[in-house]
Amino acid sequence: MYGYIVKRLLMLLPTLLGAAILVFLLLRLVPGDICLIKFGGEGAYADPEQIKQCQERLGLTQPIYIQFVEYIGGYLTFDLGTSMWTGRAVGHEIAIRFELSLQIAIMATLTSIIIAIPLGVISAAKQNTAVDYFVRGFSIAGIAMPSFWLGILIILGLLIGTQEFLGRPWMPPIHYKPIWEDPIHNISQLIWPALATGYRYSAVATRMTRSAMLEVLGEDYVRTARAKGLVESVIINKHALKNAMLPVVTIIGMEFAFLMGGLVVTEQVFNLNGIGKLFVESVTQSDFTLTQALVMLVVTIFIVMNFIVDVLYAWLDPRIRYS
Repeated sequence: MYGYIVKRLLMLLPTLLGAAILVFLLLRLVPGDICLIKFGGEGAYADPEQIKQCQERLGLTQPIYIQFVEYIGGYLTFDLGTSMWTGRAVGHEIAIRFELSLQIAIMATLTSIIIAIPLGVISAAKQNTAVDYFVRGFSIAGIAMPSFWLGILIILGLLIGTQEFLGRPWMPPIHYKPIWEDPIHNISQLIWPALATGYRYSAVATRMTRSAMLEVLGEDYVRTARAKGLVESVIINKHALKNAMLPVVTIIGMEFAFLMGGLVVTEQVFNLNGIGKLFVESVTQSDFTLTQALVMLVVTIFIVMNFIVDVLYAWLDPRIRYS
């Protein structure tokens, strides 16, 4: 087990290096010039000398191999560079938004787990009953409804509901405050996007939990446990649930990684300045330095989550052993 963990940790380095090379090359193939955008955009007149000076200042006129060496060297020294658009450190641009996106991802993931696992287990245990049909309909509705559309409904519901009961409309706070500074302000702002996103992703996890539980409940060892006269709740919670969690853990882990950079539209709906919004701004402005740092951040999160999921497999299923 420990040897496997060491091997997986060593594999992280070439994986990250390969991703860094791919990101660097692909971004250089994307059309767009940040200097041209700064001086008016496509179709506008810009002094060629000013454009050239801007490109030289940003290092865009250097040979591609020199740019690559500086790019990799910066990552090895934990220096993400300077934003080509704002002139501020990329690490600072990401840090001021990372906390918000991380909290939403954690809250949405917890919401997904709280909804998905109990409903999936109940649906499997009550297969082909009214409860099962309700849970399946609930999950299908979650898959069919985009999280941003659900977010709009939540905002409208808050406005109408508070107008009805309080006599005046209420909206979630606009300005972000860390949870340790003002917990009420923080939760009242982020709970709504977390619920909208968490419900959307819980639908997938619910269906996977149900499917995995049905498969496990049909195994020989479960039938043996029933033949011994064990209570159904004990069979489900002690014998079946852990083994059924293998594919569910994978889905939840990948969802969490995606949430760190994939909530672009949801952030727009709730007016949140997170990593997703920063992604869009960096691509629109052709800010290579910031874009490649954001992509590598998401790649790193995906790789780490894959590693955590693999290690959890051995804990969830004792039959799994790594050499």
